[in-house]
Amino acid sequence: MGISTRLNTGPSSRSGENRVHLSDAAVTVTPSSGPVGRLVAAGLAAGAAMALVLTLVVFAGATEAVITASVLLSFGLGWVLVALLTTRHTQRPQRWALAPAAVMGAAGASLLVLRPGDDGMATLSWVWPPAVLVLAVWMLAQMRRSHPGRSAWLLTPVIAVLVAAALGATYENLHLRADQDIYAAAPGTLYEVGGHRLHLDCRGQGSPTVVLFNGLGEVSASWARITDQVGTTTRICAYDRAGQGWSDDVSHPQDAVAAAKDLHALLDVAGVSGPYVLAGHSTGGTYAMTYAARYPDQVAGMVLQDSSSPEQPTLVPTFDREYSVTRRVGALTPTLARLGLAGLAVSPSHLPPTAARQVEALTASPRSARNLRDEQSVLLDVFAQARTLTTLNDRPLVVLTASETTSTEGWATAQDQLADLSTNHTHRTITSTHVGLLEDTGPAAESVRAINAVISAARTHTPLATP
Repeated sequence: MGISTRLNTGPSSRSGENRVHLSDAAVTVTPSSGPVGRLVAAGLAAGAAMALVLTLVVFAGATEAVITASVLLSFGLGWVLVALLTTRHTQRPQRWALAPAAVMGAAGASLLVLRPGDDGMATLSWVWPPAVLVLAVWMLAQMRRSHPGRSAWLLTPVIAVLVAAALGATYENLHLRADQDIYAAAPGTLYEVGGHRLHLDCRGQGSPTVVLFNGLGEVSASWARITDQVGTTTRICAYDRAGQGWSDDVSHPQDAVAAAKDLHALLDVAGVSGPYVLAGHSTGGTYAMTYAARYPDQVAGMVLQDSSSPEQPTLVPTFDREYSVTRRVGALTPTLARLGLAGLAVSPSHLPPTAARQVEALTASPRSARNLRDEQSVLLDVFAQARTLTTLNDRPLVVLTASETTSTEGWATAQDQLADLSTNHTHRTITSTHVGLLEDTGPAAESVRAINAVISAARTHTPLATP
């Protein structure tokens, strides 16, 4: 506070004593805004901390609606604290902060109670961005009117984040609408299976038929380099599990047994008869193992391409920690994808242009993020179910390991164990990234070579040729 005084020290007419007269004092007060800034920061920091606790601990792995509700309720509380703290402890109360608090609190509570699914969240994503833009403009006006001093340095970027979120959601909506032609032009056919439709795309002719199993976050189009080449040798079928690619969603995450039952029914209704050579990439390998365990008479051979192992939790020391983090962070991705941020986490595809466009459209979306979260949530069950496959006896098996993953402690041992499932096997390490076995020209050619080797051995009932 700045104070300036003017003192009159003239003699008194009554007593002749010198006196100080304060009646003419001029007092000027300049309020300090320092405490306001600190209290605003404290309120917003409390909201951010609560959001982290709710999303990463209390509701870890929850649905998009619950995660989004947690964030809204947390920051709603943060704005309440801004209003209360500045009202109680400063002479610059920011009571206007109760407005965003009420809006966020009401929206969060509604989501927590109603818990809309993907379609409901998609509809809401057209409604809330204009409302948030109006709220942001109003907040900016209130902030300027209240002259909060240094707190403006905190509030301005916070308001800017709200604007960016609204614009990002609008961009994502327009982007998804532009991709509708890709969803509509699905290659292959959709078949009704167990109350939902599954997508199956078969190429070529011959036996045994190759059936392809997607990994987490992959779709049937991810196999384009392989289907185009193997399709000249025999029949090859790529499909999307429920919730992936062009297949319909299901109400609850499916484990490997449910997926195997779906695939068995799909192949039957589509008239695709066995025997089958099963080829699985990444976690797709464990889904293929479960299918082989349940329907052994239909399996002529198998190819595992840098496949997950059901023994990863025990053989890979870092698995438990990485899985815990992945599950928590993975639950945030549908909400982030709704803001147009999914594309930042999706690496550009190395597939041919048409397939690359399909993969990018089908995987960089809130729906794909939700499917990835759901499949991660049942991953330990999938591993346990894959362990039921104890042997392929002498059916041909090729295990390909990407050189990129061999640096992970325990991975090479797990790959060796997979190869030991059959007495008729080969195991090769390919100079490649994990996804390169599907997408990059050279490594994908090695995948084709492995599949063709198993096809030849299955047809002739002979040992695999030495690579």
